[in-house]
Amino acid sequence: MQTYELTYIISPEMTSEDAETKSKEIASTIQGNEGIIVKQTNPLPKALAFPVKKHASGFFGVFEFQMEQEKLSAVQEMVKKDAKIVRHIVLVKKPFKIKKERRSKKKDLLQAEALPSVEAKKPKAEKEEVSEPVTEEKTPEKVEKAKVELKDIEKQLDDILGE
Repeated sequence: MQTYELTYIISPEMTSEDAETKSKEIASTIQGNEGIIVKQTNPLPKALAFPVKKHASGFFGVFEFQMEQEKLSAVQEMVKKDAKIVRHIVLVKKPFKIKKERRSKKKDLLQAEALPSVEAKKPKAEKEEVSEPVTEEKTPEKVEKAKVELKDIEKQLDDILGE
């Protein structure tokens, strides 16, 4: 079964009771053709944005229903032949796809705060390597590159930032 939406405008020359009976006729036609009405809004008087068949207002109603595609033509013909229905349209409603949630900076920051810090993950028994500062007396061949540990960098950053 396919889901459809029928939107229609009934002539303002009718009373609100007549518009409701016309709505019930449409509902009975849908149900008579083995359709299932999912949602219905009763026709309400509305001012139109532009004149339709020389009418500036009308009774606006909507049906959302499920029906086999082959039986839809009977409902469309009934609405099309009715002179009191000024305008109508039948739309095919497609099912909604669930979209993936987008990442945002705020969520990433909150998740980062919830995770334990890098220092907490490292074992405390590690010995820090202290390298001698390079002096001018040493020749370039004998100079070893000083290894800087991540802990040292993090401590220096904490001292600088005052945390």
